[in-house]
Amino acid sequence: MTQHNPTTFIDQLFSHLDHGLRSTFVRPSSNRASPADSITIDPIEAQPMLRDMSASLMRVNHVGEVCAQALYQGQALTSRSSEIREKMNEAAEEEIDHLNWCYQRIEQLDGHTSYLNPLWYLGSFALGLGAGLAGDKWSLGFLAETERQVVQHLKSHLERLPEEDTVSRAIVAQMAEDEARHAEMAVDSGAAELPEFVKKAMTVTAGLMTQLSERI
Repeated sequence: MTQHNPTTFIDQLFSHLDHGLRSTFVRPSSNRASPADSITIDPIEAQPMLRDMSASLMRVNHVGEVCAQALYQGQALTSRSSEIREKMNEAAEEEIDHLNWCYQRIEQLDGHTSYLNPLWYLGSFALGLGAGLAGDKWSLGFLAETERQVVQHLKSHLERLPEEDTVSRAIVAQMAEDEARHAEMAVDSGAAELPEFVKKAMTVTAGLMTQLSERI
């Protein structure tokens, strides 16, 4: 079990918050190319209604990645295990790729990211800190359930996105694949199964966030 030095913890806390808040306002760099980079012509470029629909959905997806980034960082900061902390940090790096892809696509669609992103980030970061303090098995359980719900959410967006928008669909499909792998990582690392009332509360909260983000 790793003990946290108070001074180091505070330094890391502010470092994470600074990094996270910056990532909500600008497009971060990505370690991986976008899954849609091979598509050279945007198939919905001349269709304003489809572009608006895709932009609103990709804004929601960007919010989800802002929240995921915050959760991972908060959980890594309070994890008692250096091994778990490293896995959280690795997963957070993939979420940065997702942030980049969503931000880039929103720009291409002449849309905007959610004006509530700083609020989403801070709230999710606090949840991550709390989950980490509850213990690694519960933190991993929270992560696994979060990722399962995210995968379902992304699959629903694949159903709602215009069939013509192969660019957004390629991005969302890859994101769903990555999130499913993160859930498997959490389970394999010893995640505890969350109580049903916690799962339902998470679903309700995510639904409210989705409705707001699609509009604001």
